[in-house]
Amino acid sequence: MDLTRWAQGIRRAATGRTVRLISRAVAGSVVAVVGVWLGMALGGPVLATVGPVDVGMSAELSLRGETVVDAHPLGSLLFDTHDAPVRLRVTLENIDSNQARAMLEDPRLSDRLPALLEKELREGVSALALRSIACGLAGALIFSLIVFRGLRAALAGLLAGVVMIAGIGTTALLTFRPGSVVEPEYTGLLAGAPSLVGDAESIVTRFESYRGQLVKLVDNVSQLYDAVSSLPVYDADPTSIRILHVSDIHLNPIAWNLVRSVTAQFKIDAVVDTGDLTDHGSGPEDNFVKEIGRLGVPYVFVRGNHDSKATQRAVAKQKGAIVLDDSVKEVAGLRVYGLGDPRFTPDKSVPVDSDLESLTALGRAHAARLTQAFEPVDLVAVHDPTIAKGFSGSAPMVLTGHSHARSTELLSSGTRVLVQGSTGGAGLRALEHDEPTPVMASVLYFDRETHRLRAWDDITLGGLGEQSVQIQRHVENDPGRTISPEPTIAPSPTGSTVGTATP
Repeated sequence: MDLTRWAQGIRRAATGRTVRLISRAVAGSVVAVVGVWLGMALGGPVLATVGPVDVGMSAELSLRGETVVDAHPLGSLLFDTHDAPVRLRVTLENIDSNQARAMLEDPRLSDRLPALLEKELREGVSALALRSIACGLAGALIFSLIVFRGLRAALAGLLAGVVMIAGIGTTALLTFRPGSVVEPEYTGLLAGAPSLVGDAESIVTRFESYRGQLVKLVDNVSQLYDAVSSLPVYDADPTSIRILHVSDIHLNPIAWNLVRSVTAQFKIDAVVDTGDLTDHGSGPEDNFVKEIGRLGVPYVFVRGNHDSKATQRAVAKQKGAIVLDDSVKEVAGLRVYGLGDPRFTPDKSVPVDSDLESLTALGRAHAARLTQAFEPVDLVAVHDPTIAKGFSGSAPMVLTGHSHARSTELLSSGTRVLVQGSTGGAGLRALEHDEPTPVMASVLYFDRETHRLRAWDDITLGGLGEQSVQIQRHVENDPGRTISPEPTIAPSPTGSTVGTATP
């Protein structure tokens, strides 16, 4: 019995010792992490010079690996550069106006500028890395010494800091994505978005994209600060056609503010509206469409399930309006086919059929007719995403809306379907929800020669005004891909009218 009790005591003591060791290790690791974070935050930031711009650089622990460029007062750019739990923050501190002006005016610098900027930026990042490592390790050592009041525990904290920093650094290097610089996410003033995001002239290049976009960013910032009292002139890319895609405005006048601002700032060539401009398609709502004639650019419209034939006629009367309903028109150099929605939801006397197969078949039938009766088109515009997918293989790009949620899908045929969110924030019905529906639109960049999509900017407005926005750039990886026609066995497009419930 004594031996048994003795063995049990030993096991309990061993278990207790193991628990204490694990607890100490966990506590030591937590203290080391806090120490590294404090050290990097307090002593890590550095000041570097990139061309004419003085930039502050800092590294901080973060759940999301990213690089943030803070260009106050215009806003900030976010790049998904790596997966390690550390954020690189670059803040524009000051600019030498004379040097910036000389850099912009001297054509001899054009060849040397990319390498020069890259060299200076690399030196700044290297200095930041060394300083952050040193300050992080010092923070882990000092904070562990303060908490545990022992040299052994402090050295253990230092070792934990070394392991953590080595892991973060290795992960950052292995997951580094230089191509992410061509797909920035912008948050800030709408007026400043084109100056910081840049144009689409070289966003499809991969090997030189890092250097090219770095030069563009420095150039844009230099022009901005050199202008002092006014924003810099934003030169339109001569090799692209810019299309603004809007949808589901639903009588919200905020949408016209956004359309006017984006059209001016991004030098839009034409607007494509994929329907639901109104709520009930009634006569009094026709006054709402008069803003179309004041935009100064072609406005392509396809009827949505909330737009009546009377709404369609009212739009057609506006200056610059192009109504497409099973028809093709060349707009801004692109051949665009549009199909009005066959339903009119507010008319309760017409049965509404939610059969998705019927909607898909309707789209396929019109797609078959499109390929037989018309020359190849560059762009298709319809209201319902289900009908839109029926055009798979008939065009490289299909624009649609209806669902009040933005998404995109590259179909197996090579056709890309872009579903736009609500440019009107879903109209008055958005007030029925706890959270307002974001106001959404997209700028599409098409190559002027091939007429293929090269990139697009998704614009999202979260509030009631049009000043603060978020812009996410996307690059089309294979703009010249082959579009394979789908088998076309479908009923006549003149069949019965079908419909779905309002979102």
